[in-house]
Amino acid sequence: MVELRTQVLVVGGGLGGVAAALGALRHGAHVVLTEEFAWLGGQSTSQAVPPDEHPWIEDFGCTASYRRFRDGIRDYYRRTYPLKEAARRKHDLNPGAGWVSKLCHEPRVAVAVIDEMLAPYVSGGRLRILMHRRPVACEMDGDAIRAVTLEDLRTGERTTIGADYVLDATETGELLPLSGTEYVTGFESSAETGEPSAPAEAQPENVQALSICFALDHVEGEDNTIERPAQYDHWRSVRPDFWGANLVSWTAPHPRTLEIVERHFEPNPGDEPLSVFADQSLNPGDGNLWTFRRIAAKDLFEPGTYDSDITLVNWPSIDYFEGPVIDVDDDVAAARLEDARQLSLSMLYWMQTEAPRPDGGTGWPGLRLRPDVMGTEDGLAMAPYHREGRRIRALETIREQDVSLAIRGDQGSRRYPDSVGVGMYRIDLHPSTGGDNYVDVGSAPFEIPLGALIPQRVTNLLAAAKNIGTTHITNGCYRLHPVEWNIGEVAGVLAATSLQDRTTPHQVHAEPALVDQLQSRLIADGVELHWPDGVYGY
Repeated sequence: MVELRTQVLVVGGGLGGVAAALGALRHGAHVVLTEEFAWLGGQSTSQAVPPDEHPWIEDFGCTASYRRFRDGIRDYYRRTYPLKEAARRKHDLNPGAGWVSKLCHEPRVAVAVIDEMLAPYVSGGRLRILMHRRPVACEMDGDAIRAVTLEDLRTGERTTIGADYVLDATETGELLPLSGTEYVTGFESSAETGEPSAPAEAQPENVQALSICFALDHVEGEDNTIERPAQYDHWRSVRPDFWGANLVSWTAPHPRTLEIVERHFEPNPGDEPLSVFADQSLNPGDGNLWTFRRIAAKDLFEPGTYDSDITLVNWPSIDYFEGPVIDVDDDVAAARLEDARQLSLSMLYWMQTEAPRPDGGTGWPGLRLRPDVMGTEDGLAMAPYHREGRRIRALETIREQDVSLAIRGDQGSRRYPDSVGVGMYRIDLHPSTGGDNYVDVGSAPFEIPLGALIPQRVTNLLAAAKNIGTTHITNGCYRLHPVEWNIGEVAGVLAATSLQDRTTPHQVHAEPALVDQLQSRLIADGVELHWPDGVYGY
């Protein structure tokens, strides 16, 4: 057993964890950052999901460090990739020319930028990064975490790390049950939250679908057909009552209207990538699934760089909602994650062999998995894309009526005196393990209250990712890339400055003068606390 000691322990190296480490380090703390998978960056890297962002992201609505992360991705492409001159000059370069985001990119680029942002602190000896580590136990001292034990997934060796502050930046809130921190999963009841979209009774096992994403290119004339997946017959026949078609198909409910729609698929359509204007408030962009989450547009690069575009498959047809993988036995969770993998492989095999083509034929055998892009042997993302996990019972819980455009109207979202950041996305809930269809609610640009990061009871644990005090419903708009980064960054700053000032997060939250002091620090760091006037939701 290895034992370590640090001031701030960040468990989970996704976007929230990386931002938490940067925030704490910037304010002088010594930090240990741990991560389960081989890449830091979570949603942007190991899960391979291009950033889901609001329409104003190029100008405002994120923290300065998140903007440095985004700028770093573009700078990396300009420095290292053979871009055509017109693409190189484009200030808002979208390397994938995908429609889901103004910055669709390959996961490895985000990994390189994150490593670069953290490198000075590693060299300076104030940051230690432990990869392939999963938390397995917490040692408690009353209402405080004394230490966290993590297991090396490669060797089985265990490391116990003592810390003054522990930040849970895991994808599913893994430290919450280990520490006995009160939390909630799934749907709360309308009686508890007063939310118009909540059910009459709580449904703790009803969580959003997860997805196992993968990257594809297409080489005409090649046969890259994978081995028929073991569960192909099952997934090929699954037809949810609300889906209107087989799950493995181009057909699915429209997320906003629930109308059954058929999407288009055409690899390498020969479009003009520089003309793509990604703004989901104007155009969802999923008409051609190939360009929807495209992460490399070959025509932006010098001839010969890419044989094909590369697209990222994160589509309705790979949403796994047959059962939850949190708060179930380990063998059940492993079996369900394997089912999700099989669903993704089945979708690929169907595309290669049976999918209807615009020319009247069937299948694209030239579709090719890109394990090199995913950093894995099998070509699937190394980590599941969890849209929802455990959420702390927080000092402040954000409810639908705090952000809903229909309820708030011209007032805008609720203003918080303890705001520590901003975000914006529609309340976008994917089909869930309870058999619910999409839930889509327009939202107003919102604020992140400090109280949502602080558990009601445990004194030195902070939520630093998607595990803050949202409900099942508001998780649907607080779970996206720039919001997760903002949450993590604030958690890191709060932990480090609490150590400096000899205060606690609960004391800071309770005293307006201390909230003001924290907000002043955040503003100096480039954290936006409020939206400009005249910015409305969608």
